[in-house]
Amino acid sequence: MKEVGMLNAEISYAISRLGHMDEIIICDAGFPIPLGVKTIDISLAPNKPTLVEVLSELLKYFSVERAILADETRKLNPTRFNDIIGLFDKSVEVETISHAELKQRSRSVKAVVRTGDFTAYSNVLLVSGAGSRWYVEER
Repeated sequence: MKEVGMLNAEISYAISRLGHMDEIIICDAGFPIPLGVKTIDISLAPNKPTLVEVLSELLKYFSVERAILADETRKLNPTRFNDIIGLFDKSVEVETISHAELKQRSRSVKAVVRTGDFTAYSNVLLVSGAGSRWYVEER
């Protein structure tokens, strides 16, 4: 029985399949997930788990190059916005786009992890990074 690392088998599998620049979304309970997109629904009850809880754990095992959030998150839920961006290393570029654009982008992501979060606009698109282990030979 697995007792360390990402215990959720579907999430573990999904992130292991991502290459550099592939995208995944962690979303709230109400995000409209497009048909045909791999969905990993881990919602248990209202606000269980929250996006921040899931993202905090996921970032232990997954390299992120860029994080994309909705402008509406920053404007309407600034505390949540700051909680989310505070989880990222300073090297991660944070970008905002409209919620409508985020929904459009969700059509081409490799997977969506749906949380039980009831905080409006608690969604983040993660662009997979190469990670700090990659190197090039210096000349």
